[in-house]
Amino acid sequence: MVSHSPQAAPATRHRPTEKQTMSDVQQKIDQIVKGNPVVLFMKGTAQFPMCGFSGRAIQILKACGVDAPTTVNVLDDEGVRQGIKEYANWPTIPQLYVNGEFIGGSDIMMEMYQNGELQTLLKG
Repeated sequence: MVSHSPQAAPATRHRPTEKQTMSDVQQKIDQIVKGNPVVLFMKGTAQFPMCGFSGRAIQILKACGVDAPTTVNVLDDEGVRQGIKEYANWPTIPQLYVNGEFIGGSDIMMEMYQNGELQTLLKG
């Protein structure tokens, strides 16, 4: 969010459009995804997942030896919750990113875990 100095024009005259705000959200998501090796956008936190799919995603990562992934609680920010769906063109949460690349949701994570692909990817 942009803060204005006391001399600045009233904020109502310079409200960002929804498109600009979404662009800012996309940029924020991009920085998180590219700035961390393992990122899980989820509902809740690693300690307190707020849906079964997010809980399963955390369990899968732990089973792969990733005890402290970077997590983003999408319930804390409506913009991020909507923006992450557009970022990967994927409609559901959780979403896993490894080394800046979208991997998938909990079903894909489970499939990759069961055939050993996820462990290999996370060790790479």
